[in-house]
Amino acid sequence: MSTPTGEIYRIDWLPGTDLLHGTCHCGAEHSAQDPVEMWEWMLGHPEGHRPQGASR
Repeated sequence: MSTPTGEIYRIDWLPGTDLLHGTCHCGAEHSAQDPVEMWEWMLGHPEGHRPQGASR
């Protein structure tokens, strides 16, 4: 999905599993079985995830 700001969110289904794998426009990744959980994680940016390489 591309947004009006040009940010790209990607969700892939992992064949042979019930898992969805999401990649945020910032490069953060997350896996979940529930599509609602996946979209909440994606759209809650940046709450709940950090860009790859970000320190905690």
